[in-house]
Formats: sequence, C-alpha cells, structure tokens
Amino acid sequence: MNNRAFALRTYVKPRRCESCQAAGDAVRLALTAAQYDELGDAAQLIDTAEQLAAGHQLACRPAHHPGRGQVRRWAGTSGPLIAATDASWKGRAGGIGYIASDGRYGLRSRRPGRVDPTGCSRVLVSELRAVEFLLTAYDRPPVGMTVLVDSRPALNYLHRWQGGESGAMPAGYDLRPRHNGMKPTLVRLAELAGARPDLAFAHVKAHAHHALNEAADSLAHMARRRVDESFDAQARAHDLVEAFLHDWHVAPAA
Repeated sequence: MNNRAFALRTYVKPRRCESCQAAGDAVRLALTAAQYDELGDAAQLIDTAEQLAAGHQLACRPAHHPGRGQVRRWAGTSGPLIAATDASWKGRAGGIGYIASDGRYGLRSRRPGRVDPTGCSRVLVSELRAVEFLLTAYDRPPVGMTVLVDSRPALNYLHRWQGGESGAMPAGYDLRPRHNGMKPTLVRLAELAGARPDLAFAHVKAHAHHALNEAADSLAHMARRRVDESFDAQARAHDLVEAFLHDWHVAPAA
C-alpha cells in the first residue's frame, strides 16, 4: 500500500482543482488510518484516491516540478534509456542532480536542520537520494533503464536492495517515518529497487569525461552553490544539460 500511496504523492499538495484535492484528501486520510493500524480503511481510501486520479486522467498535475526539467529535443530519442546521478557537499550545504538521455534532469539543494536524519553517512545517503530523485521523475521508471553512479558504496546498496536486502541501510540513517507519514527516502528506494530487477545500476568513473556523469556532477554542484548564492539555477541547468546531451547524442556520431 505504501507504494500505491507514494505513486499518488503529487496530489497531497494543495490544489485548486476539486478532483485533485479530493484525491489528495483520500491519500492523507489513508496515511493517517495506516498509522493507527486501520489497514482495511487505509486500503479503501487508497482505492478511492486511485479512482479519482484515474477518472481525472491526471489533467491537473503540474507540468513543471521545482528543480526538474526536460530538454524536449531529446524526449523522443530511441534506444535504451541511460541516466546518471551525483551528489555534492561542502560544509553544511548539499546538492544532488540527475540527467537522463531522454532530456530529463533535476537538481535539488539541501541544508540540514537541527535534526538531520542522514546520520554519519551524509555523502553516501545523498548519492542514494539522487537515484531516488531520478527514478521518481517517472510515474514508472522505464523497463531496462540504466542508472550510472560514481559511488561504489552507493552502487553496493542498490545491488543489495535488488538482491532482497531491503533492510540494509547506511550507518546512522534514521528509519523513523517522516513528518508527512511517508517512509524515509532510502526505504522507499530500497523497495523500488527490490521490485525492479530489470533496472540496471552500474558504476562510472568520476571526472573521466563521461558526458552524463559530468553533467550530473555539475548539476549537483550547482544545487549546492544555490544554497548560499542567488542565481537563476533553472536556466543555467537547462543550458548545461542541453550542451552535455548534445555531446552524448551527437558528438559520438560526428
């Protein structure tokens, strides 16, 4: 049921559309019912939310998500989908980024508060959060998608989760439910990886002039810098992704 609720997460945010709002209300009530072990009621509420969402055909879901974008030129590219993710930390400012060969990209900044659920494995957790950030850019990650990471420890966890070790977590990572009642990011990622053996997670050497890895690294750095600097990160990110994807798609064939 958690996976079903997670798929409806976009409706939880306030909406002007009455149908979208009703779906969101049903999801919130389902999460509350689940917290009190009223699993039957929770399942019925999720059924209601799914019916409302399906009947509305997702018409009012926002086309633009903060921190995400797509270079439409590559949206219809044929061939296997390949993506890369990365994370960056300096001091108390962090950032994550991803890029996919279909033009999708994302960057997200982070400055931990007084209570940080990351624990003592901040960089590793961020590398894995970047993978979750990528995969949730899709309603369902495409079959056979390849995700490149330059962190071998992160790759190890991804492979362990695919192998059924969903309980394996980085040292110190807080497993308590988050404020919205949802499972922690890495718990959801572990469940997703375990349910999708068709996804390929592979290592790529960092700073070796691999276009997708370099782009993901640049997006993560840009997100980190945005914590303390003021600039139009979305415009810069779009231009950066466009340039790197040109290298990825066009340069090898030239």
